[in-house]
Formats: sequence, C-alpha cells, structure tokens
Amino acid sequence: MAAIWFALEVLSLEKEITVNRLYAILDIETTGGKYNEEGITEIAIYKFDGHKIVDQFSSLVNPERPIQPFVVNLTGINNEMLRNAPKFFEVAKRIIEITDGCTLVAHNANFDNRILTTEFDRLGYPFELNTLCTVELSKKLIPDLPSYSLGKLVRSLGIPITDRHRAQGDAKATVTLFKLLLEKDISKEIISSAVKKEPKRQLEPKLLDIIANAPTSTGVYYMHRANGTIIYIGKSKNIKKRLIQHFTNDNRKSKKIQLDVVSVTYELTGNDLIAQLKESEEIKQNKPMFNHALKRTIFQYQLASFIDDEGYINLKVEKADLRKKSITTFTNYQQAKSHMFKITEEFQLCQKLTGLHKSESACFLYNIKQCNGACVTEESQEEYNTRVNQYIQKNSYENQDMLIIDRGRDVDERSVILIENGEYKGYGFYNLNFQINNPEIVRSLITPMTNNRDAQHILHAYLRKYKVMKIIPLN
Repeated sequence: MAAIWFALEVLSLEKEITVNRLYAILDIETTGGKYNEEGITEIAIYKFDGHKIVDQFSSLVNPERPIQPFVVNLTGINNEMLRNAPKFFEVAKRIIEITDGCTLVAHNANFDNRILTTEFDRLGYPFELNTLCTVELSKKLIPDLPSYSLGKLVRSLGIPITDRHRAQGDAKATVTLFKLLLEKDISKEIISSAVKKEPKRQLEPKLLDIIANAPTSTGVYYMHRANGTIIYIGKSKNIKKRLIQHFTNDNRKSKKIQLDVVSVTYELTGNDLIAQLKESEEIKQNKPMFNHALKRTIFQYQLASFIDDEGYINLKVEKADLRKKSITTFTNYQQAKSHMFKITEEFQLCQKLTGLHKSESACFLYNIKQCNGACVTEESQEEYNTRVNQYIQKNSYENQDMLIIDRGRDVDERSVILIENGEYKGYGFYNLNFQINNPEIVRSLITPMTNNRDAQHILHAYLRKYKVMKIIPLN
C-alpha cells in the first residue's frame, strides 16, 4: 500500500521539480545488521551549490525493525525514540525533491548510496544519482594523513563537528570538508565533471541566465563548454559585472566565448590577492584556449642589487631575467621607476645609488641637503647599507616564514597565505573561532600552489600597493 501511494506522489512531483542545484551532501544512520537488510534511523541532507547551503532536510526515520545494540551505543538513537518517527515512504518524496538534479556527496558515498537505493527499491522507484565520495577525494587532495575517518579527518583540518555519529552533525561537517576539497581541486576535476554530467543544464543556456546566477563578490570564474572543458578562467572583484563585460563585448575573442560557453562556475576568494594567485596558477595548470596573457610571464622588469667599488649597495631596475636573482618585480618600467622614487624617500637612500640620477659626483638630493652623502662617500657604507638592507628585508621574503592574513569569504572567516623559507606554499581559509597557532594544522588547511616567479610578483606587487589585515612572522 505504501509503495502504491508513493508511486502516485512521485508522478505528481515529476511535473514540479526543476534542476537548479549541484550537490546533495548527506549522512545516514542505520540499524546495523545483515548486508542490505539495514534500515534507516536518521537522515540529513544539505543541498549545496558549491558555495553555500541553499536547502536542508533532516529527520529521524522509523526503520520498522530493531536497532543493533552497538549502534544504540554509538549514535544514542534507540527504538523508543523512533516509535513515532515517520516511516521511509513518508519522507521519500522530500528526499527526491531535495536531491533532484544533484550529485550525491557523502563520506563513504558507496554506503549511503546503497542504503538509499535499497530503500527506494522496496518502494519500486529507481533512485539513481551520480556520487562523489569525500573519503576518496580527501585521499587524493590531502594525501598522507594518518586517518580519513570523518571524526579524525575534520579534527586534523580544524573543522568543527558537533553531534558526532548523528546524521545532521556529520552531514554539516561533510559540507565544510567538501567546500575545502573544492578549494584544493586546482585541476577543477570536480566541477568539470559535474558540468559534464548535468546535461539538463547545457541546453542552449541564455547568457542572461548565467549573469543572473553570478555573484557580485570577489573570486575566480570558469567558463565551460557543454562537455565540461574549461575554455576561459578569469578573476574579478565583482564576478557578475565582469561577465556582463564578456557577454556584451563585440571583439573577436568575446564573440567566440559567447558562442562556446554553456556554463560558468566560480569560486569566491574573499580578497583580490588570492583571486590573482588562483587565476595565475590555474591558467597555467588548465591552459584554457581563450586565455593568453597569463600563459607568459606577467612582469617585464625586476629590481636587483650589487655592491660598487666603494662598498655601497646599489639598486638597479633592469629587464626581467629569470636566470638572475631579484629583490622584487614590476609589470612595467613606469611602475618600477615610481617605486624607486618612493623607497628612496622612505628609506633616505641616494638617488645616484638607486639609479634615479645619473652623475659622476653628488646626486640631486645631496645638492638640496636631502641625501646623507653616500654618493660622495660622506656617509659610511655601514650606515647606508643598513637602510638598504631594511628595504630589502621588507620587500624580499628570502629565508622568511610568515602567514599573510586577510579577509575571508564570510564575515566569520579569514584567509591565510603560507610563506616558508621564502617560498609561497599556498593559501587556505579558517574560521575566526579556530586558532591557527599549530604549523601542522596550517599546512593541512593550505591548498598547495606553485612557487613560481609570477606568484612572487603578484605577492610583492599586491603588498606594495595594498594593506592586508596582518602579517604573522613564524620564525
């Protein structure tokens, strides 16, 4: 009787459902017992669009069979608690509704998917969803951890978890874990696969619909073809505004993008520094066909130093040369020259020794009594070089360990960039309630990135121009 009623309910539901979400992240508690004879005692599902929870459902379920004693001890759910709970056929319609058009995500997804499929089979309904397992994703994206059980994994990553072994607590922790895994998926296999497996989303999408669903926040966006292939990666402080520019521009490149794009996914970064770093890294990794600028080096000039015959440290702007060691880099010569004027004044340096005043004798600043006389050897090499080294130490991260802290994606979140031994290691996000005073915890939060000259240029250029919330030295 329950199966007949359920079938009628599903027929009416099929006309109402529209596909508008990506992931159904869930956790199921069961009675235990023989394989394929388990019953569901509790279920929690969070519908997640890759950025935020957009719908949720949780309920105790009367399994119509006794719970194994060891399960009662583990979950705290007993037979008496479930006596008046709804039976599975009574919540089945809601489960279909909240999971429709989604990829099912769970920690040990094979188990949860098997349990759900078995329950729906008993009702005569074919329940079929693509699945993603956060155990397998974690092993791939966060290798070499001692344990991948949900409790130990989220603790090692600093993810809060409440009501362990209860469906709602475990599912909520899995949402946070999955959000972190999406960040660590630099090659974008997860989102590309999701786009490819959702043909309902690919049928001649309107550019206006893509714009309407885009956020006005800072982040990186990915344009996809119908098969999921990424054809363009960009970053913006306002993704919606930037997409409008793409879709209204009539140049040759924009017109080709408008013809090819069927879907746009995005990742919020909270601040422009991480957006720039992600864009640079992911263009190099994914090599989208419509990206050209960041496939090559993004800086043209660099600042080098040398010691002259008198023992003074000289600073010199020169053409970028990856074979040579540099203090910092610049997009163009004008940017470099402006910076040199600024630091010459800030650190009381000599215009002759910074290359701003060509002279065989005293520099211009010495003549107006604003230079201490290094250009004519009146100031000692030790005093002058101390100030130059102060500048170099401030602008070069060589051999330094530090955390760069800035705004996160939400008001209760912060971003962190890890620099170790002068090398850029990657970025991550953490909750304000979580103390990042353990280096191993910080490393587990970090999405690894490549320490190339472009990343160093982005870091140097950004920190020269903008202020971050704070920089924490680790040594």
